[in-house]
Amino acid sequence: MASIEKERLKQILSGFSDVRILVVGDLMLDRFVWGDVSRISPEAPVPVVEVRSESEMPGGAANVARNICELGGGLYIAGIVGDDHYGRVLMKGLAGKRTDIGGIIVGEKRKTTLKMRIVAHHQQMVRVDYEDVDGLTESQIDRLMGYIEGQLESIDAFLIEDYGKGMVTQPMLDRLVALGKSAGKIMTFDPKQGHELDVRGVTAVTPNRSEAVWAAGGEMPESKLGLALMDKWGCESVLLTLGEQGMLIFERGSESVEIPCAAREVYDVSGAGDTVIGTFTLALASGASNFEAAVIANHAAGIVVGKVGTAVVTREELWKEMVSS
Repeated sequence: MASIEKERLKQILSGFSDVRILVVGDLMLDRFVWGDVSRISPEAPVPVVEVRSESEMPGGAANVARNICELGGGLYIAGIVGDDHYGRVLMKGLAGKRTDIGGIIVGEKRKTTLKMRIVAHHQQMVRVDYEDVDGLTESQIDRLMGYIEGQLESIDAFLIEDYGKGMVTQPMLDRLVALGKSAGKIMTFDPKQGHELDVRGVTAVTPNRSEAVWAAGGEMPESKLGLALMDKWGCESVLLTLGEQGMLIFERGSESVEIPCAAREVYDVSGAGDTVIGTFTLALASGASNFEAAVIANHAAGIVVGKVGTAVVTREELWKEMVSS
């Protein structure tokens, strides 16, 4: 198992509380309906779920923000929600002492993205999505950029989370990357398969294997996949996540490094990619190398997939897991 010396790990993790991350992306609300199944419906060959409880929590880019917050980092959030009940629930769930939600636009004609999952016996039975995917207007982009420019001196890194719901468009991304590059900020990007964007200028990209193969234009050995994407995206590093096979970290001028999977048990992979990019960016902004940040993110993901739902990891859990492995 790839590891980091204890004192170095302590230094990186303790630095989380001094870091402020700007999270830009598709904000969602995840709603879970928890129940039991004991019979099949007489109306159709489907299970009948007897509801026991319901819960709601931030999802998508909002889950990335939630991960960073739980790890001790400070946040600025930029995104859009609808002028509806779910939008208000989402904003209330994100508000906190170390979180500035002044960059969240409330769109009068927009529907807040909601993903409702019905779960029985620790298994997801079905997911129902409610969403609008229209891109931002020019005036909305101007408003967001004005907010970011106003907070720029306090921001240590830009994290851009694309779920293909309309927030991350090329015009917005061009302005965001140009601003971050001119200010010398770390910029990480999590891509969405099927949503082609020019992200040249960002620091690092964190695709999973299917996203990487799509972006590269076809299958190729994983050792070449990251190199091809670094050239395409013009980034300094690519963190390729491979599920049960762990991760590969690619850096310019260096050989790729394999990081074995840290998960012990897998109950639910929902939101694991959010944990990866959130932890990876937070670690980079705390002074970690790409390899160190990848190792820490790998352990964080290993913890959350052992939980049910779009879970998060705390700094204490991460420390305990890494020093005992």
